[in-house]
Amino acid sequence: MPGNGEAVEALTRRTEARSGEGSAFVLSRGVVVLFAVACGAAVANVYLSQPLLVTMGHDLAMSPALVGSVVTLTHVGYGLGLFFLVPLGDVVDRRRLIVAQLLLLVVALATVAAAPTAAVLLAGVAAMGLLAVVTQTLVAFAASLAPPAGRGRVVGLVTSGVVSGILLARTASGLMADLAGWRSVYIASASLTALLALVLYRVLPRRSDAPPTTLRYGRLLRSTITLFARERLLRHRALFGLLIFAAFSTLWSSVALPLSEAPYFLSHSAIGALGLIGVAGALAATVAGRLNDRGLSRHTTGIALALLAASWLPLAFTRSSLWALVVGVIVLDLAVQAVHVTNQTLIYALHPDAGSRLIGGYMVFYSIGSATGAIAATSLYTVAGWGAVCALGAAFSCLGIVLWAFTRHSAPDPAAKATSRSEACSHSEA
Repeated sequence: MPGNGEAVEALTRRTEARSGEGSAFVLSRGVVVLFAVACGAAVANVYLSQPLLVTMGHDLAMSPALVGSVVTLTHVGYGLGLFFLVPLGDVVDRRRLIVAQLLLLVVALATVAAAPTAAVLLAGVAAMGLLAVVTQTLVAFAASLAPPAGRGRVVGLVTSGVVSGILLARTASGLMADLAGWRSVYIASASLTALLALVLYRVLPRRSDAPPTTLRYGRLLRSTITLFARERLLRHRALFGLLIFAAFSTLWSSVALPLSEAPYFLSHSAIGALGLIGVAGALAATVAGRLNDRGLSRHTTGIALALLAASWLPLAFTRSSLWALVVGVIVLDLAVQAVHVTNQTLIYALHPDAGSRLIGGYMVFYSIGSATGAIAATSLYTVAGWGAVCALGAAFSCLGIVLWAFTRHSAPDPAAKATSRSEACSHSEA
């Protein structure tokens, strides 16, 4: 692919210019919290339907297979958006891109809420998944506005919003549907999304006077692949992302199965409340961000992967102890989010001017890992039970440890370098 490397270099040379996008903009804690809330609200749309499938099916006379395709199409749309929409953040005004995607997301949510037929519903959820990738554009924008020495902290705080959105979506949608029907869930989400679009339009900074890129859309997409070919650390971190989210999905896609059987027979609402416990992972996101700012990315990754593997020991006792499940869920979510924040902080520092492509490409591996874990776990539970599911999750986790052992010294830590450069500049100015 001749020319793609030159395109990447050209965009990279404009890093300082593009980082000036936030030079006159103060990224206060309040704005970071706004980023976190917007990310959580956007990504929650991918998971809202999971507790509503049976009700949707009855309301629109859908077959079980067609009902299952609601989740599938949402995730397919999200995966396509990661590759085809997120990279646009590197070549257009991110503020306008974010607001436009949120407004289109409002339309998609309204379509789902008003869907008179199954066909309209399926088209709406596919579009909703496609546009929900605005989450990753928001993450890249927040990282670009943060000073290098504090980027990990900012990414950690924003990611805590993503974690909360993912885990609370099922609980909130189930409770709201019980009160006012499944369509009210999407009406409420559309209203919140519209409000966020207005607030972000008023708060986010406009693009600086950096010269516009001449990179065409096709070459922009190809340059994402070029980045993976050139950057070994990006490839390694993408593999970490695949493995940790395969483990994450192994748990969360199958844990309802043993809990709905003897000896518990828990209701869907009670099972959904587990998401409240998992929000503890948001704490790890912020702590991991601060550790990355101190140049401790490798140590953070190794410790978190060890905790991820260890979490499957208490999880294996789920059938005999709910407390063991609670402990396992907390440890697993803490570990996954610590690695996830570390991954995003490190890969963004490789080429800040290509941040959207880097994060979008990385999240493709997240989607692959999530899908792999979900399919494997539910299939394995049917034939071999909960013990085999835990063994699968532990295997994904141990593969992560092996990968870390072989790669921990193979690539420099760009986040630590950026921190050192920032501190050096501060000392010289002083």
